[in-house]
Amino acid sequence: MPILLLVWIARAIQTIGMSDTSNTTGSVDGAGPRIRKVPDGDNRQRLICPDCNYIQYENPLIVVGAVVTWEDRFLLCKRAINPRKGHWTIPAGFLELHEAAAHGAIRETREEACAEIEIDSLLAVYNVPRISQIQLIYRARLLKPEFAAGEESEAVALFAWDEIPWDDLAFPSSHWALRHFDEVRGQDVFATRTNALDNAWGEISKD
Repeated sequence: MPILLLVWIARAIQTIGMSDTSNTTGSVDGAGPRIRKVPDGDNRQRLICPDCNYIQYENPLIVVGAVVTWEDRFLLCKRAINPRKGHWTIPAGFLELHEAAAHGAIRETREEACAEIEIDSLLAVYNVPRISQIQLIYRARLLKPEFAAGEESEAVALFAWDEIPWDDLAFPSSHWALRHFDEVRGQDVFATRTNALDNAWGEISKD
């Protein structure tokens, strides 16, 4: 048997044997960040590769969205997916890589409500440390009263203030954003709103 073929077979057997080795991160070859420890010069545990000392940083997620109005009515989307399927929310979602925050709010509204909006100003910045989220919510208006349910929505509708389904809103941040919009209604200049970090959840009540 040719020597090169023997070498190839030996390497193949070695590779197959290595595939049986697993680790806590799910890597089959034991490579990559897989050990948690405090790196030199740091003050908290990180996921580290013990072979090359690469540090995998885990950072908060950025959510972007908008309180969108047409005249005196508010655009809300009924969620077609979990979490909180069947509940109403303002258009919002995760910021994509290499995307400006305001552009992300415009995109999310387009995806969830098939609607085109114009951003007016940054309404609020919400901190939700329990799930490691920072939420940037804008004040915006519909360019025209045309909308439809996107792939992630069961329905989309415009609600007058006294018609908003408060008990069926999906997330606390939807309550916060709508209430904060009402606080600055008609104001061209206002201080950006936020949520009070008054408990371990980093949240305030719906009321």
